[in-house]
Amino acid sequence: MLQLVHDNVRCLCQGIDLINSLPEGEYTRRHSECFGSTIGGHMRHNLDHYERFMQDWRSGRIDYDARSRDPGVESDPALALNRLLEIKAGLEAVGESDLDASVTVIMDSGGDPSVCGPSRSSVRRELQFLISHTVHHYALITVLCQLRGIETAPDFGVAPSTLRYRGQSSCAR
Repeated sequence: MLQLVHDNVRCLCQGIDLINSLPEGEYTRRHSECFGSTIGGHMRHNLDHYERFMQDWRSGRIDYDARSRDPGVESDPALALNRLLEIKAGLEAVGESDLDASVTVIMDSGGDPSVCGPSRSSVRRELQFLISHTVHHYALITVLCQLRGIETAPDFGVAPSTLRYRGQSSCAR
């Protein structure tokens, strides 16, 4: 398996491990200290981005604004686990020759679409984005867990470069 694909899979596995370790009800518990967010909401948001990548990359046009935003993934940890496993399996189809394929990325930046329109990217760069984006949301999930006294893995929500700097594992956090 390609290193970049492996790194994304490892990142998704951290989500699987977390969901499997959560006490009953914590996946959907709202946290007023964090704008009413939930662990499930952050997981769903991450999965939406991965699903858009998986559905779109072969077409050469990834539209992150067309995310499904499925409330079921946000409220049902079993459904989220199934989606994580599906994405994990799908990522393994990305081959070495696919990494440098050009893609056009659509993502609303909040500005004038005629000025801030689609961007050119590559499959490699989008896989890097997905890790960074997921780690960011995992860090927010870590805060939610800490507010409830739930322990997360020491590398959960810590960037790979930070872990290397600290001399720790290379798992995404």
